[in-house]
Amino acid sequence: MSTKMYTPPLSLVIPLFNEAGNVGKLHEEISTVLEDYPNAWEIIFVNDGSRDSSAQVLSALFIQDPTHVRVITLRTNSGKALALQAGFSEAKGEYIFTMDADLQDDPEEIPAFIKKINEGYDLVSGWKHNRLDSPLKNTTSKFYNWITRKVSGIELRDFNCGFKLYRAETAKDLTLYGELHRYIPVMAGNLGYTIGEIPVNHRKRFSGSTKYGAIRFINGLLDLMTVMFITKYRFRPLHLFGYLGISFFGLGALGASYLTILKFATGASIGERPLLLFSVLLMIVGVQLAMSGLIAELMTSSSQRPKVTPPISQIERSDV
Repeated sequence: MSTKMYTPPLSLVIPLFNEAGNVGKLHEEISTVLEDYPNAWEIIFVNDGSRDSSAQVLSALFIQDPTHVRVITLRTNSGKALALQAGFSEAKGEYIFTMDADLQDDPEEIPAFIKKINEGYDLVSGWKHNRLDSPLKNTTSKFYNWITRKVSGIELRDFNCGFKLYRAETAKDLTLYGELHRYIPVMAGNLGYTIGEIPVNHRKRFSGSTKYGAIRFINGLLDLMTVMFITKYRFRPLHLFGYLGISFFGLGALGASYLTILKFATGASIGERPLLLFSVLLMIVGVQLAMSGLIAELMTSSSQRPKVTPPISQIERSDV
């Protein structure tokens, strides 16, 4: 690693669920890469309620390398977002890495991330440019990345790559829950943080099976809507509900006006026309949306969402 590169204390936050066959090798690879790192570093494994022997493997790693290994054990499978949130809250490093435990992220890329973030970025995200997943997963990922770029205005090629490097203040400023980890760059960008991207080596899974099924693609669209709402419209919900309400009410009023003109100009009967019912429905929905926006404004002015932390049963740490 270049001596001219700024090398701050590092924390690596690695959430995992049923990855007993991978974490030992991952620890070995990270230790090899950081063997000559000139500053303090730590690996925080977040055991997200694993049902295999991951807990035993992690305990053995902690005993083997108490200087660098810390283990957070969640009582239940809380999801990747809450696992990351738990890791961020415990991280001591000035820079915080996140990576997956399935060995598809290559620790050899760590120096490249540090070099990139030293250019002045708050968050550097990996881009799996040669992704070794199924054709369906690759195609769907490209589609969602395209949609996210268009909706968010953030020009990244790979939003959901788990291999990322944060400045500590960036990571700790995020509020993660549900499955919002997919859109961390969108959340960080809307908080005003600068984001960079580098291509990373993507490897095939070493052991175990993927934790993601077809339902994640539907969840992805819903999560994108959630992210855009809680970032762009969190403190001005009436702008979102108001625009929608005015649009619906305007369309309904347009249809009702047409029928009114038709009634007085030609004397035609409009009482049984579907357009009348549809126009009235649109106007009612428009009013309801506007009222929902006003209620949301009242709720926003009186409270803010707190940081969400999953239940933790155990934290192993070294006093060194």
